[in-house]
Amino acid sequence: MGDLHVMRDDLRPPAPPPKRHLISIGDLSREDVERLLATARTFERSLEREMKKLPTLRGRLVINVFYESSTRTSSSFELAAKRLSADTMSIKASGSAVDKGESLKDTAITLGAYDPDVIVLRHPHIGAPQLVARVTEARIVNAGDGKHQHPTQALLDLYTIQEQLGRIEGLHVAIVGDVLHSRVARSNIQALVLLGARVTLVGPPPLIPRGIEAMGCETTTDIDAIGAADIVYVLRMQQERMQEGANYVPSLREYTARWGVTPERLRPGQKVMHPGPMNRGVEIDPLVADAADALIETQVRAGLVVRMAVLYDLLTTGPKAVTAEVPVEVA
Repeated sequence: MGDLHVMRDDLRPPAPPPKRHLISIGDLSREDVERLLATARTFERSLEREMKKLPTLRGRLVINVFYESSTRTSSSFELAAKRLSADTMSIKASGSAVDKGESLKDTAITLGAYDPDVIVLRHPHIGAPQLVARVTEARIVNAGDGKHQHPTQALLDLYTIQEQLGRIEGLHVAIVGDVLHSRVARSNIQALVLLGARVTLVGPPPLIPRGIEAMGCETTTDIDAIGAADIVYVLRMQQERMQEGANYVPSLREYTARWGVTPERLRPGQKVMHPGPMNRGVEIDPLVADAADALIETQVRAGLVVRMAVLYDLLTTGPKAVTAEVPVEVA
């Protein structure tokens, strides 16, 4: 009987692979990141062909759910899914049942009834992607949750840097501006440090979070520090996330005078990046934004192939990524 019991155990079908998500850069190892960047590079070569559409995800369903305004992220995810032949649905909070008071949980359950393979979610509250992951069977891609994380932005930034400079390890990146309210900054710090870059945060004291050095970066309030960096990464002032009545800087004019990235503050050959949308004349001088060393348009192009790589990777390859726990602000 004992032998029979062992045989029956051996004959059981293997357990299905665990559901995987991309909610934070913290979900990824260095090997994961390098695999994603290599996959993106392969997709970029494929898009040079006359027939750009690939059959890779034919029959899969990708739903894009955006509770905040977006141009670059939402359009690139939709195009990425279509380039891989997936079926797509795009849902924005405005004009949907959300306007009628439907909770995120109920919206997620409703969408789950369509049996999506991937849900791409942008939401103003930290923890929203984890909630949707708990109540649906879909893989979840975090397209931005509050000021917490924006992992695909960080991946496309890594891809842009690697393609332009040939490496990431050993480079010095200065991130300038409103770090306090920036999910892009947090994801980029994690990603750059993971791949061996040095990161310096530059900005007004109220906009540099206390204790952020624990992430492996340096901080300074001196804008002249950007002169030593290989790459200057500019962030906008995110006034939509600032507490009403809070006095982070005396005025936008003073912010521009003290921390704006201008041609005079850059040295020849420095690369400049910005996740968009830009406030020209505030955090970045128009002459800098339009200069040959600005990689802003290159970042937009990288967004397509990197998001193709993320969708492909979640549905076809790679080890299970364990989702980091964060506070949940949504019900």
